[in-house]
Amino acid sequence: MNKAELIETIQAALGPDATKRAADEALDAVLNSIIKGIQKDKKVQIIGFGTFEVKHRAARTGRNPKTGEAMQIEASTSVGFKPSSALKEVV
Repeated sequence: MNKAELIETIQAALGPDATKRAADEALDAVLNSIIKGIQKDKKVQIIGFGTFEVKHRAARTGRNPKTGEAMQIEASTSVGFKPSSALKEVV
């Protein structure tokens, strides 16, 4: 499912009076709220869905898969998602 399909699903869930624009704004509001929560608290937990959390990876030595040569991989920060048990059961 892509963003356009998700917007259509949200529009259908909101009812016949909802517009695509309203569904798009609702989706953007949720996504922006998650982003702001991660920036502020480093963690956003949505009960019944899952948890978004900042993950830190230390610098490490890796290998270039093409040449086999050792190389240094820089430390990085990303966002991880851990699904709730309810979401795991559905999938």
